Amino acid sequence: MEYDQKRVEVCFSPAVFDCFQNPEAVVVVVDVLRATSAICAAFMNGVESIIPVGTVSEAKEYKEKGYLVAAERDGIVLDFADFGNSPYNFSQERVKGKTIVYSTTNGTQAVRLASPCHAVAVGSFLNLTAISSWIINQNRDVVILCAGWKNRFSLEDTVLAGAIAKNVLEHPSYSTVCDSTLAAIDLWNLAQPDILGYIEKAAQRSRLRKSGLDDVIGFCHTPDLTNIIPVYSNGILVPLVEQVGVC
Repeated sequence: MEYDQKRVEVCFSPAVFDCFQNPEAVVVVVDVLRATSAICAAFMNGVESIIPVGTVSEAKEYKEKGYLVAAERDGIVLDFADFGNSPYNFSQERVKGKTIVYSTTNGTQAVRLASPCHAVAVGSFLNLTAISSWIINQNRDVVILCAGWKNRFSLEDTVLAGAIAKNVLEHPSYSTVCDSTLAAIDLWNLAQPDILGYIEKAAQRSRLRKSGLDDVIGFCHTPDLTNIIPVYSNGILVPLVEQVGVC
């Protein structure tokens, strides 16, 4: 069977996302430590929807309207928020059946940035196989957008981007001539035998340790805990259950 091949690209930072603009592409936003991992955990635990907002003032406005708000900057919970962005905050007891407003330093802003594209989804190690399958089933060019750290390169996001890209490129309908994609795959191949050991060198790992917020490292790097794909639609994230392996 012949395939009309689609492109796989990895964008290392929101700061250069304009260079990858393709309104017909799907975008997968990754922010391993911790936003997209927390989003996937929230949907695993039954949250109905998540409203990602980019600014603190937007989050405050929603709080004043009575919404439950998760918000942080530099990893620290904002004083008006109900909780921060640890995946452990999004327990079933707190979020099941609810709508959460969510604002983070990097991840939610990246979701908003990608919104003009054909479709935007959230990826993490938690839904690694499912998000790879979802991309293939879209049959469109894909940009994997690393949320990074304040527009800087992020090691853990790039490693995840490489894992996703490698999975997608195993399907004959996808190819790449993108150096950042190849570099991300190389990093994934290097990290895969001991992912937690490799991530010890990541800057965000050190930031979380200094703030006493590093209890989530193992959880955030655990693959395939869920088949749920959080998809951005009409300003909110909603869950889609991916039937893995359907191509």
